[in-house]
Amino acid sequence: GSAIENFSCVIYNVSLMNCTWQAGRDAPGDTQYFLYWQNSRYDNEMECELYIKDESGRNTGCRFQNVKIEPERAYFLVNGSSKESLIQFY
Repeated sequence: GSAIENFSCVIYNVSLMNCTWQAGRDAPGDTQYFLYWQNSRYDNEMECELYIKDESGRNTGCRFQNVKIEPERAYFLVNGSSKESLIQFY
């Protein structure tokens, strides 16, 4: 229950991508999430450059610019950290 929920990414204007999620329902209040993605298993992973934050400062989304998604698939990882407990990755 600490992993994110309702993860979604939308690409628009060819090269812009917005990804959003909700905090896990059992995640402690100090949980912070971090998004990484890569175009293929062989590309370098890239962390989000511009996080979208909720009213408490928790990362709940990301805006990417100059994105080039290959037609087959992309890989996403959202992990989290908390001083109170371990956070499950998504």
